[in-house]
Amino acid sequence: MTPETEISVPAIVDIRGVSTDQLARLGVSRIAYVKPVEVNGTHGFSIHAADGTPMALAADRDIAVAAILRHEMLAVSVH
Repeated sequence: MTPETEISVPAIVDIRGVSTDQLARLGVSRIAYVKPVEVNGTHGFSIHAADGTPMALAADRDIAVAAILRHEMLAVSVH
């Protein structure tokens, strides 16, 4: 194969080995995560950028994920 006809194949990465710092650098503006929280005695869901920056609160998980998707970001959950 010549360089013009070679196909670039993405590397396979085991995401379980990705550090918090690597995740933050990877998708800080494209990835947001959702985690359950309690604020003033009320349960809800917190939306954070990949670097941990809080962005919003939502009453339930579906609303949190919808808000993330509406902003063309990838939603991930933290367990």
